Amino acid sequence: MLKVEKLIFRCVLALALAMVFMAGPAWAKDAKYVFFFIGDGMGLPQRAASSAYLGKKLAIEAMPAQGITTTFANDRFITGSAASATALATGMKTNINYIGVDPEFKPVKTIAEMARDRGMKVGIVSSVSIDHATPAAFYAHVKSRSMYHEIDHALADSGFDFFAGGGLKDPAGKKSKAPKGNALEKAKANGYKIIDNKKDFMALKPGDGKVIAWNAWLQDGKALPYVMDMTDKDITLPQFTSKAIEMLDNDKGFFLMVEGGKIDWACHANDAAASIKNTIAFDDAVQQAIAFYNEHPDETLIVVTGDHECGGLTLGFAGTKYGSHYDVLSSQKVSFQKFTDEIMGDFKKKGGDFNAMKPVITAEFGLKFDGDAKTDPMVLADYQVADIEQAFRRSMAGEKVKGGDYLLYGEYDPLSVTLTHVLNQKAGLGWTSYKHTGVPVSTSAMGVNAESFNGSYDNKDVATKIMSSMGLPAEAVYADAATVRVAAN
Repeated sequence: MLKVEKLIFRCVLALALAMVFMAGPAWAKDAKYVFFFIGDGMGLPQRAASSAYLGKKLAIEAMPAQGITTTFANDRFITGSAASATALATGMKTNINYIGVDPEFKPVKTIAEMARDRGMKVGIVSSVSIDHATPAAFYAHVKSRSMYHEIDHALADSGFDFFAGGGLKDPAGKKSKAPKGNALEKAKANGYKIIDNKKDFMALKPGDGKVIAWNAWLQDGKALPYVMDMTDKDITLPQFTSKAIEMLDNDKGFFLMVEGGKIDWACHANDAAASIKNTIAFDDAVQQAIAFYNEHPDETLIVVTGDHECGGLTLGFAGTKYGSHYDVLSSQKVSFQKFTDEIMGDFKKKGGDFNAMKPVITAEFGLKFDGDAKTDPMVLADYQVADIEQAFRRSMAGEKVKGGDYLLYGEYDPLSVTLTHVLNQKAGLGWTSYKHTGVPVSTSAMGVNAESFNGSYDNKDVATKIMSSMGLPAEAVYADAATVRVAAN
């Protein structure tokens, strides 16, 4: 009899241990505070180049969980921001340019909407326009990412608590086939406070309610200026992130998505210095979340990923053989955008020849036309001077890039692109494209259920892993079309 009792006891004990193992640790909790950081265009080389430039690991590189993530879209191997962001926001693969819908155009619920519906506060921050593809994928459901007016109305109707960063591209419907009235006026009617300057933004307090805020100077495409072009008057991505945390923190928890959108834009133009400095600012924004995590380690999840790589950045250049000299990038004082819009624009108005441009190039990019190239790496070789002079003449003539010239300059100002290319090559960096590439990106995580982000997986799995960490079903969920704004035109 004693042997039977012992056998029964062992079986019961084994069953109990199995149940505990399947359920996880007794102290395990669902993530109450969820941070989702997306570096647009931030692939493995962008992260590695930024760490090398700093001379130390980025904070995201030091996170305990590290994974490799594929990015392909439903209908194309090399993805776009809309399709990739939709996968990251919903767990559903979709077609190029689709936002918040599946390939058959059925609306799919986003993590942000799930968080809102369970009573959590929700914030969306981006360094580009807040209705751009990546932020839009968390609150809009449209067939084309270019439907900014419809996206702006979806924002106004979202019920999210905090939008900040860049501005809105078409709130009045000037570019829409079917204008629906001013989206900003609708947002105000729905209780949003509109902020457009740093002083009022920094003065915001949690009791101020729902907010839509943007920087006073929007450099291009309603986006924040590149980090290297900012002044003290501008609101940085880390400042937007810090204020979002302050405004969203509450007993029911929050979901905050932060996009470093201008990493991608800099890479499209092959401007390594601008990309690296924006990546570092993005990492600084992540550190705001890490500071919050340190106060709430058992309730916080931080996930960082990229939606795709951009530019085909290579950490090596034939001209420098095995040499890497990232310190030379600090010689660049302005982004390609500021050089094109302001410096080159002013030069064209005043007129001048190539000799008059030389000191300007040296001042803004550190490239020298005189000296010994054997002792000073910033001195230009004869062939580099010839390339720069040719590009200068094309820029001054206002030539439109076309045909085979696209391989040289993409869709950008010839002189600006040539200068960044030469400087990047001196640093030991190269580019293969002005567009996205299909290489995998890295995903990092820390906090609740962070270990699930180790390994190799697809971008749609990033979404379902976050859902699972929040105690939600780990699967894409179709939204009720009656309760979700869907626009097909």
